[in-house]
Amino acid sequence: MNDYYVDLHIHIGRTESGKPVKISGSRDLTFYNIAHESATRKGIDMIGIIDCHAPSVQEEIMGYLHSGEMEELEGGGIRYRQSTIILGSEIEVRDEGCGPTHLLAYLPDLKSMQQFTKWMSRFMKNVELSSQRLYVTSRELQSEVISRGGFMIPAHIFTPYKSVYGSGSTRIADMLDLQGLTAVELGLSSDTYMASYLSELDDLAFVTNSDAHSLSKIGREYNQMRMLEPSYNELVKALNFEDGRSIIGNYGLNPQLGKYHRTFCAKCDAVLDETAISTSRCLNCGSPKIVRGVMDRILALADREIPIIMPHRPPYYNQIPLEFIPGLGKKKLEQLLGQFGTEMNVLHHVPIDDLTRVVGLEIAETILNARGGLLKVDVGGGGKYGRIQRR
Repeated sequence: MNDYYVDLHIHIGRTESGKPVKISGSRDLTFYNIAHESATRKGIDMIGIIDCHAPSVQEEIMGYLHSGEMEELEGGGIRYRQSTIILGSEIEVRDEGCGPTHLLAYLPDLKSMQQFTKWMSRFMKNVELSSQRLYVTSRELQSEVISRGGFMIPAHIFTPYKSVYGSGSTRIADMLDLQGLTAVELGLSSDTYMASYLSELDDLAFVTNSDAHSLSKIGREYNQMRMLEPSYNELVKALNFEDGRSIIGNYGLNPQLGKYHRTFCAKCDAVLDETAISTSRCLNCGSPKIVRGVMDRILALADREIPIIMPHRPPYYNQIPLEFIPGLGKKKLEQLLGQFGTEMNVLHHVPIDDLTRVVGLEIAETILNARGGLLKVDVGGGGKYGRIQRR
């Protein structure tokens, strides 16, 4: 068995010919650029690219397979250099009586994804775009994915917009068959401790993914998984803790850095003081358009007074991405990568003396403190990320 870094939620912004896929994604987020960035700079061993249902993206994938630059693995997934690509799709559903919800579907190979695209095109207005509304129930979608050898993960389950708990319903079981789920995605403003207030999640694996909309955001959250090899079949076993495979670590943003951690006003963007979260109107402008922060939403849904963390849960590490490190600009980051290869290597392995030699003692100590979860943060909210406090 070996340990691998895994990020299963990365968007495609455009095709190489310039066709939009994820409108809010960066233009340089192409299928190839994601694979190259993950393999050569980030050091992520397995990536889930979740806009592979788009026919124009599939044409690009076929080109790389035919050229030999990429290859499909016998155990599922596509290999590019040091990284394995898992083909996925983010889909919006809206069941009767529920709000809009984003679900992540993953399939083992290009052929099954192409067939899935043909099925979705019957119920979707524009199958070329990411995160589009699918006009079937969530359970119908779940059944279709499973029947094709795939699996499904509800995306960023607590965020206020388009998540199962944030906007969809008060229980996942209202929308999906829990027995047919492998995992849920915590999202950027929650962690294992917070999610463990809800007993409905006890039997499901937790994954932490970047939801990257730009190349720099790849790997801002990720998982460490123990597998025989980085392939689709091994990933499924790891998510189900089968045959010695498992998730051995969740690396996520400190929830306080997440942009939806605290309750805020949707009209004036004011982050509301924690002592005033019960108010029905913004104390700053008087608007009733209050968006509950993730922590407040979890406490409202909780069926426990204190979290109960299941024995199978791996440690949750408050990971601070390099782009959050004060004073570490693009030039110094390039120097680090030039010396030590990948961001994963810098974040986890490079000794402080070597870091100091390249970027100086202050930044090196900040990176070291980030490894130990010792950095203090200013809390995020109102759609704005938190910040690392300078010393």
